[in-house]
Amino acid sequence: MNKKVVVEKYSNVTPQILNNDKVKNVEKRILIGSKLEAPNFVMRLFTVKKDGHSPKHSHPWEHEVFIVKGKAEVYNGEEYVEAEEGTFVFVPPNVEHQFKNVGDGDLQFICVIPNSADEE
Repeated sequence: MNKKVVVEKYSNVTPQILNNDKVKNVEKRILIGSKLEAPNFVMRLFTVKKDGHSPKHSHPWEHEVFIVKGKAEVYNGEEYVEAEEGTFVFVPPNVEHQFKNVGDGDLQFICVIPNSADEE
């Protein structure tokens, strides 16, 4: 297990580009996870370009999300609700959800999931 505090800039992490029939114009960076031997959580930073979105999906683990920049519409299993910079979002297990960029610039959000989620 890693025994040192790690301090790093997010821009040093190479993004995974996601752009297909379910995801549009999304960059995903795994900031903290198995590479740092994090025992409990995975922290990811998503950048969603203008008019982009994550997939509409659900799974058996929760998400803790913090909107760092921009404006989103978040699907909460029933409807879309607005979330803007400084907003946090809790997504319970098995609830269908989606994040859409509805602002003029990039949408950035931090998403924390359990490392057992098998979704790095």
